[in-house]
Amino acid sequence: MGRIPWSRALVAFMLLWFAHSSLAAVDSPSRDPLSALSSVQIEEKLHKCPLVQQLDQEKLASADQSGSLSSQIFSVLFPGSPATNALLATLYISGPPNFLLALCPPTIDPSSLSVMVAFAVGGLLGDTLFHLLPEIFLGEDSPEHVRFVMVEPNRNLLLGVAIMVGFLTFVAMDKGLRIATGGAGHEHGHGHGHGAEKDMSTAVATGVEKHDGTRSRKGGKVSKGNSKDGKGSDTRKDPSPSIKLSGYLNLIADFTHNITDGLAMSSSFYASPTLGATTAMAVFFHEIPHEVGDFALLIQSGFSKRAAMGAQFITAFGALLGTLIGIAVQELGGSSSGVTADAGALSPGILGTSLRWGDMLLPFTAGTFLYVGTVAVIPELLETGPDRGQELKKTVTQFLAMFVGAGIMIAISWS
Repeated sequence: MGRIPWSRALVAFMLLWFAHSSLAAVDSPSRDPLSALSSVQIEEKLHKCPLVQQLDQEKLASADQSGSLSSQIFSVLFPGSPATNALLATLYISGPPNFLLALCPPTIDPSSLSVMVAFAVGGLLGDTLFHLLPEIFLGEDSPEHVRFVMVEPNRNLLLGVAIMVGFLTFVAMDKGLRIATGGAGHEHGHGHGHGAEKDMSTAVATGVEKHDGTRSRKGGKVSKGNSKDGKGSDTRKDPSPSIKLSGYLNLIADFTHNITDGLAMSSSFYASPTLGATTAMAVFFHEIPHEVGDFALLIQSGFSKRAAMGAQFITAFGALLGTLIGIAVQELGGSSSGVTADAGALSPGILGTSLRWGDMLLPFTAGTFLYVGTVAVIPELLETGPDRGQELKKTVTQFLAMFVGAGIMIAISWS
């Protein structure tokens, strides 16, 4: 008879334990799955809210169904997947600028490049400040529904670190080239050095034809040589070993920096089609003075015109290599924007954030663009000559070209 109360107590204890376990199981789905959801998954759940659905309907009703002219052009130029579009963009930015060199004389007037350089700076900085940086921290707008931004402090810090790494990478490469050449030769000696104006000034000063005669320095004296046809003959002295070294190092740097152009193509197209198209346009405008400037440096280094064109064409394969690397990182490393609700629970990203390695390519390339558009090129635009009136006119023209380049970047994305 004494065992009955104990058995009843045991049964009551088991019932209480089962009830507590059931309540914990009911509560856990409301807590644990939320911690495993990505920002994309959370946004998809938010769009089931009636208020958000109403906002989506209003946005669709007010949207231009036909699309802007720029978006229609971009859809023709880039009709495929992100990987296909990145490869097409690489072809666009690498092919035409190199073929233009066939029409470029070795004695091209460097002053004619300053306006093009200013235009390229405006386009490159405009793309970085108006497109890349907002995309990195806020994401791309959607034409079909409203977007929500969840602030993740550690995520923003890592994105900032990637931007700084890209910037300092170009600082290190530029510094290394200057050390290798003894501080002489190519002033902004990387592939994006775009020291077009200075390099070509140096080329003229060291023996490239100017006006209708040929100038060459021999023992510090300038001599002219005229051929029978009256056009002059090239009697310039062979370049010094340091100048030759500068030319070859520039080719290596050019190839390396073309890789970053390819990374920019892949990362931007995987972020959004519009961002990829605007980045491709900015890089294209930037490549023209860059290729001409490097072409002039190679001529100065002793290359013939055909050899200089061939060398520039070979370095263009760096962009293709960079694009393929970027595509591989995006496909294998993934990105936080590519996760959907069907993906299930997510493992923590980089250092516990939602970032994947694919997300780090875009801020890295943004950092390289900031370096190229500021440190590498702006000092050239700041150089002035003794003629104040002429320099004032040139400065106004350069600023207008810069504003036009930046204005194009705004216009093609304005909605």
